[in-house]
Amino acid sequence: MQFKQKLTPFLSYVDRAEEAASFYVSLLPDGQVLRTVKNPQNDAVLTVEFEMAGMTFVALNAGQDWQFSPAFSLAVACESQEEIDRLWDGLTADGGSEVACGWLQDKFGMSWQIVPSRLQEWLDSGDASAIQRMFQSLWQMKKLEIETLQKAFDGNSLP
Repeated sequence: MQFKQKLTPFLSYVDRAEEAASFYVSLLPDGQVLRTVKNPQNDAVLTVEFEMAGMTFVALNAGQDWQFSPAFSLAVACESQEEIDRLWDGLTADGGSEVACGWLQDKFGMSWQIVPSRLQEWLDSGDASAIQRMFQSLWQMKKLEIETLQKAFDGNSLP
């Protein structure tokens, strides 16, 4: 295992590290499995090092049934509604679930925030009324809709 970055998140599973890594890299930008390490005694997968959107992660078959918590989530900034829809649909498939306000939980129990990259621009605007309107709209949603949020920010409502 090579540590190419100073901080590397380890995601622990009982025995589904390879499945999880393959699932994640199939959905996220520039996803790829970098290395799989197997136990020399029984050829079982120990770790899978993988990359998503330029960041390296390690999936670990810890043999323990440790649960993920919403206290830790992965946030993905999306450039378009199509990207939000694709990630949302992929991450909620096969046992994943919608939560609220752009949050979901995937089939492995990992919490995700799928948000428009434009969100930071809205927050940086300094326009307290526009930000409040945008949040009022956001709080009503599960999957975020960029057009609806933009219209709320601008002070317009959808027809």
